[in-house]
Amino acid sequence: MLQDEGAQAQPSSTPAHWAEPVATALLVLADGTILEGFGIGQTGAADGEVCFNTAMTGYQEILTDPSYAGQIVTFTFPHIGNTGTNDEDLESLDAAPASGVRGAVIASAVTNPSSWRSSSHLDAWLKARGIVGITGIDTRALTALIRDHGMPNAIIANDPDGRFDREALKVRAAALVPMEGLDLVPPVTSRENSNWSQTTWAVKSGYGTRQIGEGLKVVAIDYGVKRNILRLLAQAGCDVTVVPATTSAEEIMAMKPDGVFLSNGPGDPAATGEYAVPVIRELLDRKVPTFGICLGHQLMGLALGGRTVKMAQGHHGANHPVKDKTTGKVEIVSMNHGFAVDPASLPVTAVETHVSLFDGSNCGLTLTDRPAFSVQHHPEASPGPRDSHYLFERFVTLMRSGKAEMAPTTAA
Repeated sequence: MLQDEGAQAQPSSTPAHWAEPVATALLVLADGTILEGFGIGQTGAADGEVCFNTAMTGYQEILTDPSYAGQIVTFTFPHIGNTGTNDEDLESLDAAPASGVRGAVIASAVTNPSSWRSSSHLDAWLKARGIVGITGIDTRALTALIRDHGMPNAIIANDPDGRFDREALKVRAAALVPMEGLDLVPPVTSRENSNWSQTTWAVKSGYGTRQIGEGLKVVAIDYGVKRNILRLLAQAGCDVTVVPATTSAEEIMAMKPDGVFLSNGPGDPAATGEYAVPVIRELLDRKVPTFGICLGHQLMGLALGGRTVKMAQGHHGANHPVKDKTTGKVEIVSMNHGFAVDPASLPVTAVETHVSLFDGSNCGLTLTDRPAFSVQHHPEASPGPRDSHYLFERFVTLMRSGKAEMAPTTAA
């Protein structure tokens, strides 16, 4: 507004609470789009591929799932953080901050926690984990963008003072390499062999423990394994030994396993397959009972001579309907993957057992000539809540059948 010369400036009549809030966080997409919001968690900047997850619960498990390494997770459910965080719901085997996501995108401001299990606020927990977060984002619009145009690379930045070099962030986001060709397993795999004995959680008693030494011997190859997978294997009566992703077939066979488990994990399966596929192929040729989940499923497909393809927006959530073609049953499952096995590329000895009812993509296979099967979804995540737990029993049955076949016969 123009004023007469010499006139005294009048104080603003605009109430202070009407002032436009300053953006303290940005999400800068590779195409130059900038989304403004408010910072939460770690200050600074991180980069990754932006995906969306449709789960209404389990945000702490999602944020510590090693399969999300290299990604920024957008939560479609707006009220993230309302149950706080605790020390029990971690999924990464390694407690290091680098074993989870790069960033979190949230719609609503995080409220104070209201769960009896909570031990800390999500903001403090994100800071401790080194995860950069942003709130106040229209996550519905961002999800629609990903749905229509695929998962973009982006920079997520948090500065409490709202000072950003936007042009530099645009340049940095545009220069990020795509997920295709990236082997992201090395930062999240185990550094050495270890035994696992923890079983599933129960109210009042917490997690249980089983005695190792009398169960089926399972070697779990860790490509970024989730804790609850190991718990369900132990609960099913398995003595589980976790080994690094680069463990050779000879080292695994020296442990005399009754079965081998191929874990979930991040990145492009074709890149990880450079060293993982020869090992899996040899184990399959030796007819070791084998069970794979998520990345483990994709690597098994590659070991059979198949191929994997990059999905447009991937499957990330806890409400995915999958049909078990062997039983006709439809299960509600948890999924987290950006690549899929092309069933047309598999040999005739690999039979499709599970299929997504969202898009028809492959979600499981079994071999007719060797004791092995795998699924794309996460049967340990329990969104059904226990629709897919039978797969662990199926693995146990497969191993027991193998032991029976190898057992010496007794003379009459």
